[in-house]
Amino acid sequence: MAPQREWFEKDYYAVLGLQKGATEKEITRAYRKLAKQHHPDANAGNKEAEEKFKDISAAYDVLGDAAKRKEYDEVRDMVASGANPFAGAGAGGFGGFGGPGGGFGDGSGVRFETGDMGGLGDLLGNIFGGRGRRGSAGRQPGAGPRRGGDLEAEVHLSFEDAVRGATIAVQLTGAAPCHTCGGTGAAPGTVPRDCPQCNGVGTLAVDQGPFSFSQICPRCGGSGRVVDKPCPTCGGGGAEMRTREVKVRIPVGVADGQRVRVKGKGTPGSNGGPPGDLYVTVHVAPHPLFGRKGNDLSLRVPVTFSEAALGAEVKVPTLDGSVTVRIPPGTASAKTLRVRGRGMPKAGGGAGDLLVTVDVVVPQSLSDEQRQAVQALAATEPANPRAHRGV
Repeated sequence: MAPQREWFEKDYYAVLGLQKGATEKEITRAYRKLAKQHHPDANAGNKEAEEKFKDISAAYDVLGDAAKRKEYDEVRDMVASGANPFAGAGAGGFGGFGGPGGGFGDGSGVRFETGDMGGLGDLLGNIFGGRGRRGSAGRQPGAGPRRGGDLEAEVHLSFEDAVRGATIAVQLTGAAPCHTCGGTGAAPGTVPRDCPQCNGVGTLAVDQGPFSFSQICPRCGGSGRVVDKPCPTCGGGGAEMRTREVKVRIPVGVADGQRVRVKGKGTPGSNGGPPGDLYVTVHVAPHPLFGRKGNDLSLRVPVTFSEAALGAEVKVPTLDGSVTVRIPPGTASAKTLRVRGRGMPKAGGGAGDLLVTVDVVVPQSLSDEQRQAVQALAATEPANPRAHRGV
């Protein structure tokens, strides 16, 4: 991807509250936290939060992509060394890049440069998207399709719905594809066409002596497309602000805190670009009986002293009916038995295991007959069973 002008002007690490050496996980975690805090849905009418959200999204779009991040870091290193071609840009040219062999700008979206700037000239050519060395055509930044932004949402599920999977309706308020034109910006029965002035490129290239420069096409605004008859609903923009309902398919066995991606359900793209994605964070309510770790379920089952000592078969509940579990003779309290395939179902098929932990119940009171039986047992036991352990 070609570097953007904003890369020279904005410290995206600072926007996310990070240092330059932050890991991918730290970047993602910071983005999610800040996006949730400043999301327009949670700050209705707050322009400052809306702008902050845009900055956060732009920062993550770059830092969350390894290739873009590498290019961005190279640009920021240039800035740190004092080589900022945008510093003092105006009628006199770019600060630090005047003079022979340098590049010049007039601050109006027009870019000039000579052919002797080497790698820096190529970099600036990428930034401005016009013609670099003479004869090499390019596209102005902002021209052409641009992907829409991603959205975040949260849903709450019962444990049973997490087991079976579910389809949940999520209400989103914000920019959405126009319901009249489907996002094309053209009135029903018409379609956008290539701009006749720039032939769909989005820029106009001009040669002037030793210089080559390009500027955004004034007719199409750099999109390369024109709409002869704008949509009456969105005025040609292709998007409208409204509340829309998105059906989200929650997979079988979804875990608490898991994120589900719904492709193409984010904000609309611009200039014919694809929409962003919707990321739904799922919160699963706990079950009154079962614990969960990954795809395994856990359950505590009380047994009597005689069942633990002599062995027994006991029925235990599962997500799908009950099963019989064999308690081996001499089972100690807190021993865990594994019942394979009776845990949480997996989205790809199969299921985890059910881990049954035995709780030996000691009676609080005994009848005379029970007491005599226990006393008879005690008479046959070693005087001090802890002696061999040094207790």
